[in-house]
Amino acid sequence: MRNFSKIAPVALLLISTSAFGAELKFANYMAPTHPYVSRAFEPFAKAVEQGTAGEVKIKLYNGGELGAGPVEQYSRVVDGVAEFAVSLPGYTASQFPLTLTAELPGVLTEKDGTETLLAHLDQFSKEYRRVKLVGMWSSADNVLFTRSKPVRVLDDLKGMKVRVPSRNTGLLVEAWGATPVSMPVSEIYNSLQTGVIDGAMIDGTAVNAFKLGEVANFITKGMKTTNSPFFILMNRDAYADLKPDQQKVVDEAGKQVSLDGQKVQLTVAEKGFADFAKLPGKDVITLTEAQAAPFNAAADKVTAEAIKQSEGSQAVVDALKAK
Repeated sequence: MRNFSKIAPVALLLISTSAFGAELKFANYMAPTHPYVSRAFEPFAKAVEQGTAGEVKIKLYNGGELGAGPVEQYSRVVDGVAEFAVSLPGYTASQFPLTLTAELPGVLTEKDGTETLLAHLDQFSKEYRRVKLVGMWSSADNVLFTRSKPVRVLDDLKGMKVRVPSRNTGLLVEAWGATPVSMPVSEIYNSLQTGVIDGAMIDGTAVNAFKLGEVANFITKGMKTTNSPFFILMNRDAYADLKPDQQKVVDEAGKQVSLDGQKVQLTVAEKGFADFAKLPGKDVITLTEAQAAPFNAAADKVTAEAIKQSEGSQAVVDALKAK
């Protein structure tokens, strides 16, 4: 039996919350209109409620209602501000070096990345001791959005400032000859519009979800690049205080929301490219094999060096590539 006198007040609140069937909070920094909400997060909440016969309910707090931006999502779960939160490990890269091995160019395929991750979550377990890892999925490939200058060869990137979502993508952009600029997704639109940055690395969902189709004029894709893994985390104490059968429901719903998350990514990204190409003055540039070769050679060097410098990464890469 627990010694409740030693449990922090916020943990006691969580225990009370789950015990009496009150709503558990899900922190989502994205807008309520984002496709993830209706196609992944709401079905996840519904699956947990139905699977537990209404004993465990989840309420979504969208648009940063529990705190703006994706950077502090991990802390919100650890501190009990929310029982669940969605974010990207790249925003707190120092906490998740092994997880971020999965985003390196050439490690995962866009099509099968999420199933590969789900089959090997144990590779990352030591990085999630303070939380419960509920779900994880790989994004569509990051591509290059640019405002004024089309990019077809590496030399086109020289002197450009390019937003990156993570350290690894920054290393890739630097290897391509540009200057990486770290910033959250919420700042890309204004920064690109005002010329603070010349381009941004992000997947194709950003055309519509973050309206980058309004401020970018070119998209370059077809080269070996990074992806940006997403995860859903749960407060460790809140998970521990669920009944075993309720934990199983959360676990199964976590697998499904991961698959749903990737499906949303790929579907919305492809629609984004198609919509972008229809806009006047816009161009989706798909590199030929010969054009992509210099980009890919630089990407391979980045992957090799990143694995070399991160202890344990080679074992993760070997497991992921073995499927």
